[in-house]
Amino acid sequence: MRCPYCGGSETQVKDSRPSEDAAAIRRRRVCPDCAGRFTTFERVQLRELVVLKRSGKRVPFDRDKLQRSIDVALRKRPVEPERIERLVSGITRQLESGGEAEIQSEAIGELVMEGLKGLDDVAYVRFASVYKNFREAKDFEDLLGTLGEASPLPPEEAAGPPGRRPARARP
Repeated sequence: MRCPYCGGSETQVKDSRPSEDAAAIRRRRVCPDCAGRFTTFERVQLRELVVLKRSGKRVPFDRDKLQRSIDVALRKRPVEPERIERLVSGITRQLESGGEAEIQSEAIGELVMEGLKGLDDVAYVRFASVYKNFREAKDFEDLLGTLGEASPLPPEEAAGPPGRRPARARP
């Protein structure tokens, strides 16, 4: 493993342990040339995946890019990092075990939207607005209408405090 600081080719592993979800091995490394310390993660990769973009371009699947896009959608949201890691690992495993070496980028986007919908509604709307390229407020209204179909609150809580009339829907 090359040192990210000086480019030295010989680094030493100082500590290894499983990650929180046991889907990876976390290794602390040190470079004998510059004494730089860094962490690497080792994960099982079932197969090499290629993503077929809308433009027709083929690029290697990048788990870190998937992680970053989910992190952006979940920025400043109260979601535990372990749940985010489970979502990313689950999507990656689903893609790797799907049997196809080439995956449409739309299929990945749909899996992310499905995962975010179950994790955090605000992140789901954020991701969908970019992924589906929303152009006007009506696009948001349509998406929010799909969220309201399965209200997680019981009817008495969804109605609000007693003695107060529920807000009326705008025409």
